[in-house]
Amino acid sequence: MTRDDPFYTVTMARVHARQGNLAQACRIYRHLLEKEPGRPDLVEALVALGARDGQRSMDDLRPLFQEWLDLIFRYNKTQKLKKLNRIGEEK
Repeated sequence: MTRDDPFYTVTMARVHARQGNLAQACRIYRHLLEKEPGRPDLVEALVALGARDGQRSMDDLRPLFQEWLDLIFRYNKTQKLKKLNRIGEEK
């Protein structure tokens, strides 16, 4: 889509937002705001997308944090086992 595309409408921005294409929805809302800067509904929609994008980012990171924590626990268990092995070898 180009900036002069007739699909740069509030409806299309909403469709993109529902589909999870937040970047495209933001582009459309910004374009519409350039044409009509006095529309508070466009500003509110853009702010809501920003908040949603932040939540989405945290949701995307959650599995990575879980994996990171699992690896830390495994590492700690491995270190304890190595320490126990060394103690058993010394006897």
